[in-house]
Amino acid sequence: MPIYDYSCKSCGHEFERLVRTGDTPACPACAATDLERLVTAPAVKSSGTHALALKAAAKRDKVRGGELARAQREYELHHND
Repeated sequence: MPIYDYSCKSCGHEFERLVRTGDTPACPACAATDLERLVTAPAVKSSGTHALALKAAAKRDKVRGGELARAQREYELHHND
């Protein structure tokens, strides 16, 4: 099931919708079915985008690791078993 971008000809609202074959989507703003399907650029995967994704994931994991380490220290300080 592809995701398409639409523009409503009645109210001008732009939205995206997951559409099954044979289904007619409706505008979420005004419920009109007079829609124009927009041209959408495909996602591009390259070594540059892959490197950016890895850098973002490493940064996210570093932050999350620090949070987990702080939580563990707090637990150890307050629970003397």
